[in-house]
Amino acid sequence: MKRTRAGSAIALGLSVALLAACGGNGDPEETTPAGDGNGDSPDQVTITWWHNNNNDPGLGLFQDAADQFMADNPHVTIDVSALQNEDLRTRLTVALQSNDPPDLFQQWGGGEMQEQVEAGLLMDLTDEIPDAIQGVGEGNVAGWTTPEGRVYGIPYTVGVVGFWYNQAHFEQIGADIPETVDDLLEISEQLKAEGIDPIAVGVGDGWPSAFYYNYFVVRNCDSSIIDAAAPPTYDFSDGCWLEAAEQLQAFIDAEPFNEGFLGTAAQQGAASSAGLVANGNATMELMGQWNAGVMRGLTEDEQGLGDDLGWFPFPAVAGGAGSADASVGGGDAFSCSSQAPRECAEFLGYLASLEQQTAYAEIGEVPVTAGAEEAVEDPIMQTIIEARDNSEFVQLYLDVYLGPNVGGALNDAVALLFAGSIDPEGLVAEVRAAAEQ
Repeated sequence: MKRTRAGSAIALGLSVALLAACGGNGDPEETTPAGDGNGDSPDQVTITWWHNNNNDPGLGLFQDAADQFMADNPHVTIDVSALQNEDLRTRLTVALQSNDPPDLFQQWGGGEMQEQVEAGLLMDLTDEIPDAIQGVGEGNVAGWTTPEGRVYGIPYTVGVVGFWYNQAHFEQIGADIPETVDDLLEISEQLKAEGIDPIAVGVGDGWPSAFYYNYFVVRNCDSSIIDAAAPPTYDFSDGCWLEAAEQLQAFIDAEPFNEGFLGTAAQQGAASSAGLVANGNATMELMGQWNAGVMRGLTEDEQGLGDDLGWFPFPAVAGGAGSADASVGGGDAFSCSSQAPRECAEFLGYLASLEQQTAYAEIGEVPVTAGAEEAVEDPIMQTIIEARDNSEFVQLYLDVYLGPNVGGALNDAVALLFAGSIDPEGLVAEVRAAAEQ
C-alpha cells in the first residue's frame, strides 16, 4: 500500500484507546522470558490486555489468539478486557495519567503517541520484534514510528474513512455513487423528499463530526500545508483552513443530517449514528473501516444491513486546491507499556503474524501484514483496501495527527460549528488558540 502521510515532526499513526475493566496492571513484574540460563522454567507472567473489539466475530478472534498464545507459552496468562470504545478511551486516559496502564493497549499514534513516548510510558519495540515489524511493512508501521525511526506500536488494521450506505435507499431514489459534494447534497434532498434521514452523524461523541472537517481540509489544503500544521510548528496561517471550515458550514446548512444529531452517539445502541444506518433509519454514515462490525452488533439479527450495505469514498470538492484523490484514515494498533514484561512484545508479534492476520481478514476485516489481504473475501473490504492503496496519500485523522491538546480542540470546535455556536472563523481561531498554549 502507499505510505500513510506523516507530519514533519511525527510519523502518522492512530491510537484507539482501549478499555479496561478495573484499573491497570499494578506494579511491573520481573520476568525471565526464556528461563535463567540454567534450565529453569520461565517465571509466571500475567499480561493485561485492553481492547475495544467488543463484538463478535472480532471479540472471539482476539480471545482465541490469547488462548493459543497461552497454550504455546504456559508461563503466560493474558487477562483480556474488551469494552465499548468510548469507555475504553476514558479508562485508558485515566490509567496513563496515573502511570498505571495495562501491559498491552490500543494505540493510534501521531502526536498522542509521541507524548506517551516522551513521558516514558511505552516500550520501544524496534529491537524486540523486528521480524513482525518487517512483516507489517514500513508503510503500514509508519504511523507508529517516531522521527528517530523507533517503533512503539504495531498495527493490525489500516484503512480509510468513507461513506457506509444503504444501497436499497439509493435504488429507491435511483441514485448513483456521488462524484462531488454537490452530488451528495442532491441525493440528500431526494432522500429527505422520501422521508428518509440522509446522513447520520454522532456529534455527541465529537470525533465522528470531525471527519467532515478532515476531508474538507485535505480537499482544500495542499499536503505541504498540512505538514506545516504538525507539531511542534502548528502553522494554521494558510487560508485553506478557513475555506475548509466555510465549506463544512455550507454542508451543515444544507441540513443532510439526522434529527437530534447533536446528542447522537456514534456506536452505542440502535439510536447511535451507526445504529440508525444499520436499522434502515438513515442512509449514510461517514466512518472508518471498522463500521460494518459495529453495525452488525446494533441490529436484533446481528446482520446489520446485510447485502444492502455499501461503501463509497468521500467525494470531490469543486475547485478545491487540495487532493481529490487523498483519503483520511488510520488504523488500530497496539503498544506495550514500558512496565510490561517482554512477553507483551512477543504476543504483539504473534498478533501481527501472517496466521493471525489471515484469520483477521477471514472475518471480513482489513489486515496489514503482507499476504493476509489475499484472504479478504468481503467485497466492501476489498473496495476499502483498493481505495487505501490507490489514494494519493492517506492523511491521519487530524485529532490524532495534531496530538491530544490541539487535536481535541479541533474536535470540540467542529462540534460547536455543528451546533451553530461558532462560525468558521471561530473554528480556526479555536484551533490556533490551542496551538499557542
